[in-house]
Amino acid sequence: MDSKPFYINRRKFLASSTAALALSTFGAYGLDLIYAQKKWRVGLIGCGWYGKSDLFKLIQVANVEVVSLCDVDKKHLEEAAILVAQRQSSGKRPRLYHDYRKMLAEKDLDIVLIGSPDHWHALQAIEAMESGAHLYLQKPISLDILEGEAILSTARKLGRKVQIGTQRRSTPHLIEGKKNIIDAGLLGKISHVEMCCYYHMRWNANPPVQEVPDYFDYDFWSGPAPLRPYIGLPHRSWRAFMEYGNGIVGDMCVHMLDAVRWMLDLGWPKKVSSTGGIYVQKDSIANISDTQTAIFEFDELNCVWQHRSWGNPTDPDYPWAFFIYGEKGTFKGSVHQYEFIPNGDGKTIKKEVVYEREKYPEDLKEKDIELHTAPATRGHMLDLLDSIENDRLPVADVQQGHISTASCIMANLAMKLERPLAYNPQEKAIINDAEASSLLKNTYRGPWKHPFESI
Repeated sequence: MDSKPFYINRRKFLASSTAALALSTFGAYGLDLIYAQKKWRVGLIGCGWYGKSDLFKLIQVANVEVVSLCDVDKKHLEEAAILVAQRQSSGKRPRLYHDYRKMLAEKDLDIVLIGSPDHWHALQAIEAMESGAHLYLQKPISLDILEGEAILSTARKLGRKVQIGTQRRSTPHLIEGKKNIIDAGLLGKISHVEMCCYYHMRWNANPPVQEVPDYFDYDFWSGPAPLRPYIGLPHRSWRAFMEYGNGIVGDMCVHMLDAVRWMLDLGWPKKVSSTGGIYVQKDSIANISDTQTAIFEFDELNCVWQHRSWGNPTDPDYPWAFFIYGEKGTFKGSVHQYEFIPNGDGKTIKKEVVYEREKYPEDLKEKDIELHTAPATRGHMLDLLDSIENDRLPVADVQQGHISTASCIMANLAMKLERPLAYNPQEKAIINDAEASSLLKNTYRGPWKHPFESI
């Protein structure tokens, strides 16, 4: 291959904050990676907005050949093929697939990125691992808790490395804050956490039933989920339905809960409770809550989540964030910044997000890119590659992703059942609650079969 593009890439990499993160996290591997003789063979399932964005970050920092792309939307697929050919150093156009099973049957991929809707994660992740690939799997890892158990079991059985897209663990300013504030003990004893999302992100529409366009396979897109009446292309709007995702809790709380668990070294919550529903936005066809509170209980620590898809945030500077309260001060964290506010007369410490627009100017040409998350995703990709090379667990390992995902699913179940729930991961059941335990596994639409039945 032509080494020039990678020389330029390495020069940019050396000057970036991601390089510092790479060096501090796993030594010189992040630099040597650019010159690695091995070329990683990569495939992507789900070529929508975030699937492509994840793939582009991997192309920026690693010697990869994107071999295969898969999507049930022919327009998505063709657009992704053109963009990948423009971005990867070989200039080659990837092979295109409508059916992910045919793509994985080739068994020629080192890494598979999965950016499909949540209801597809389990089947695609497990089959990708069985085909021989390691994974970059978007969050939440599953639609139900036993799907997550099946993914985790497969990863451990086959020895695959699975990085979950909870990239707060690779966010430069939060890594710094964890080290300099949390780990340094500036907060003292920590006994309360608040997390929130006040984005107006719930889909508020009520469109009519429509004809399915000929370039989109709606039946395959629905897959194991119920086949709802078609009301237009479901790209992005699928998050409005519990049949395909886990609402705003599964989409946004999973990030903040995972960040808090990482920062404070927390495992499974002892108990989860939740209240909420559709209180304000009643005219929409969406069936996810517009208002919800959840409490995740740990030893002498409650982590409280609140979301509203209406009204104003309680703190305009932190509309999607976590607030860690200690006896000596408060630590505020978000994707854009962190802030340590000591009790008394001490000095406030504040750090803003690291951008790398000058280092990676192609970011500015990427449609709908979240510029503030790009450095974190690049670091996340490098960490995955290092975990493969050095046979260690990645920073957002599948087990951590499973705990964060399952905790959020339990919050939704607790709201539905109107009672607190406690999960036993050894028994894979809700403690002393047969009704709740029966809801840990969704019913699949045929001919698809739930993967937990096979482990």
